[in-house]
Amino acid sequence: MQNKRLSQSVVWVAAMVMGFSTMVSAQMPPPEPFPEARLDQEISIKSPGHMVLFSPVREVNNEIRSASMARLPVKGVGQLYEVQGGANREEARDHYLRELQARGAQILFECSGRNCGRSNVWANQIFDQSSLYGRDNNQDYLVAGSVDENGQPWLTLVYTVTRANQRQFVWVEHLVAPQGTDIPGMGNESARIKGPVIVPWQGGITYRFEWSGADRRIINDWAGEAEARVVLTAYSQLKDNETLEASMERAEAAAQSLSQVLAKSGVSESRQMIITVGPTVVIPNPDRQGDRVEVMVITR
Repeated sequence: MQNKRLSQSVVWVAAMVMGFSTMVSAQMPPPEPFPEARLDQEISIKSPGHMVLFSPVREVNNEIRSASMARLPVKGVGQLYEVQGGANREEARDHYLRELQARGAQILFECSGRNCGRSNVWANQIFDQSSLYGRDNNQDYLVAGSVDENGQPWLTLVYTVTRANQRQFVWVEHLVAPQGTDIPGMGNESARIKGPVIVPWQGGITYRFEWSGADRRIINDWAGEAEARVVLTAYSQLKDNETLEASMERAEAAAQSLSQVLAKSGVSESRQMIITVGPTVVIPNPDRQGDRVEVMVITR
């Protein structure tokens, strides 16, 4: 029975874990800026072939190479921010992820550190912003997409980096393309899938969940659509000397506890589904590790 449940869970996660999108307003301004950052530069972008990368970058014989890239007809804005005070670029990145998540944007690609490629290439050949040239192991990038009510695709690119002098920068591009533009990874088949909202957890008999009021409001808003189903995918980190079964049981118990919390907030248990994968699915994203429940909403 355990093996059957495990195989079913893996199939569900493979189908849902990477994508989500929704229809949003045609008037889609750039995400709210990270509050602890100063705007250094803003440029207008209008191009019949603006380069957007959907996979890590490489440079071969002075030419940019990427397994998935596109030159798209877009217009929009590019904004360069410097992180201020005691804040850091990881907090800035998380801020933009939350902003995009609240809009129901689909994460089309993300990378971190050396997995992104060389910072020099991102800074000088892709974004044309020398201030973004930093350490290869202290960078990250994501590109997210949405489709507005008029069928126009919108893209938001967020790149953060720490320079050798410890200054930290964020580059945000917010772009709109004509209706019907073919954008890698943006398919209508994922339009009903929203999320995930990542909810780390701690505990045993009782559980503490690390999520904000904004996270809870997002889930409740999504779940407010008629006949929406809320899927809780439970992950756990395999401890030393812990059996797989015990790790799976910890994850499932945490998800059951979160399910009860959601029920009290108005999302009935009859509209929820728990999928337990424990430590059996590994996602190569530093923000999606350890003991956590990932909450997704599937609409009709």
